Amino acid sequence: MSAKRSGLGSLFIFEGPDGVGKSELAKQFYEFLKKSRPCELLTFPGREPGTLGQLVYALHHGSTRVGVNEVSASALQAAHVAAHIDAIEKKIIPALAAGVTVILDRYWWSTKVYGAVGGANESVIEKLIEAELAAWKGIRPTTAFLIRRTVPLRAEPLSDWRRWRDSYGELSRVEALSYPVCVVDNDTKIEGALDQILRAVPSVRREKSKAVMPTAAKMDRQAPLVFSSLSPAKPSIVFDTYWRFAAARQDVFFRRFEGAPPPWTDDPILQTYKFTNAYRASDRVSQYLIRNVIYGGSQTPEDLFFRTILFKLFNKIETWELLRSSVGDISYEDFSFAAYDDVLTRAMANGVRIYSAAYIMPSGSRIFQTDRKHRAHLALLTRMMEDEVPKRVSDARSMREVFRLLRSYPLIGDFLAYQFSTDLNYSKLCDFDEMQFVVPGPGALDGIRKCFSSLGGLNETDIIKVVADRQAKEFERLGINFRSLWGRPLQLIDCQNLFCEVDKYARVKHPDVTGISLRTRIKQNFRITPKPISLWYPPKWKINDLIQKK
Repeated sequence: MSAKRSGLGSLFIFEGPDGVGKSELAKQFYEFLKKSRPCELLTFPGREPGTLGQLVYALHHGSTRVGVNEVSASALQAAHVAAHIDAIEKKIIPALAAGVTVILDRYWWSTKVYGAVGGANESVIEKLIEAELAAWKGIRPTTAFLIRRTVPLRAEPLSDWRRWRDSYGELSRVEALSYPVCVVDNDTKIEGALDQILRAVPSVRREKSKAVMPTAAKMDRQAPLVFSSLSPAKPSIVFDTYWRFAAARQDVFFRRFEGAPPPWTDDPILQTYKFTNAYRASDRVSQYLIRNVIYGGSQTPEDLFFRTILFKLFNKIETWELLRSSVGDISYEDFSFAAYDDVLTRAMANGVRIYSAAYIMPSGSRIFQTDRKHRAHLALLTRMMEDEVPKRVSDARSMREVFRLLRSYPLIGDFLAYQFSTDLNYSKLCDFDEMQFVVPGPGALDGIRKCFSSLGGLNETDIIKVVADRQAKEFERLGINFRSLWGRPLQLIDCQNLFCEVDKYARVKHPDVTGISLRTRIKQNFRITPKPISLWYPPKWKINDLIQKK
């Protein structure tokens, strides 16, 4: 549970490696908030006189100061966690329970990052984090801020510092699946970084927003005119690339569908690297899900939900076909936890990868008390079925309501809840307008950061909605003939995905424009698959007959 949801005070986390200005930003954030609400600024491990944190701080910064000659890396992190738990139980939880907003300088992230880079035993670190999470009693941050710089503000061992920075970045992407994470650039004036932080907190409103991005000067040189619907947001050069990429990727889709020989584009980046389709539902996995999983069996609410979520937990066609070939037709009535577990366990023992690499599924081993990730996910699905979630989805009055329902379950953060809601909306279980609700994922946040040198007070959700609304005008502005999906315009989910894809595309096209993740290369290369495309979309879209005529 988040502190905000549970009626507790808000919990804001500030994380990042030494030398990024994290503590100063936490202090300034505290100074701003305390004018309007009761606040407390705390640090991990802390150094207040008479506390365990003071002892651990002294131990960390010179063990001989406390009469200890040498401390192992694992033991040092254990001492930190002990101080964390002491502060959580004595100060933080009581403050939150009293409705006080807590700003915390460092979190368990630092235990994981500094422990790993410092050579601590990985298994020990995981157990220590498990103990600290138990002390939190399920409380999650209202928002976690990861402060980032290109280089440290003070002298630090650069090799280690870069490893810390990269490790924090990787961890933030995983944790963003479970609670809000905001990556804040602090490469320029600290006022700009503070402005990014304040804009990320819905309850904080400022008279003027002066968002500063690290590459704003470079990005603004060739920026298109600011259009009134987004003012005062400032598009960058990558914003035009967003639309050109969408059209070029859609042209590739149609040329393949129409049987043209490869290559289907003159764009060397599209020829070299793998990118998803402009329309999410056109991708291979989504097409399989729609035709074979959603519409390929019983259409009862229970079976539609069970099959869809089972498939999406693994998001891998081969895993679905493995289960079908082993247990027969997949239905909730015939579901056996033991049988499914046996099939998946044996597959893994034989070196088979049962999960897609498209996105990271949290393991859930601690929550469901199992040593296997897939067992935790089967247990999650079982719990949802027992809670009659299919009926609650069917009775929902909006996509947002479905999202909130799914989001209330463990392991399902904002990103997965939105993806799962979209997949369920392909079925007969619900029928909501995809233009009414969107949740930007981590990749989309990266893409938006590259497409805009300043959001001008808008948030990322606003940006996606305005972009979707303006698509026809933007294609016209650039003289682009965009081939829609048989008359279906890009939906919010598609525009969200395109921001994610243009983030990757810009790593090659615009290498000087940085995003949140600092990634500089595209991992997956494009490979031609000889299997012909057979398209089929949710019948309620009314485009399948148009495809057949074509």
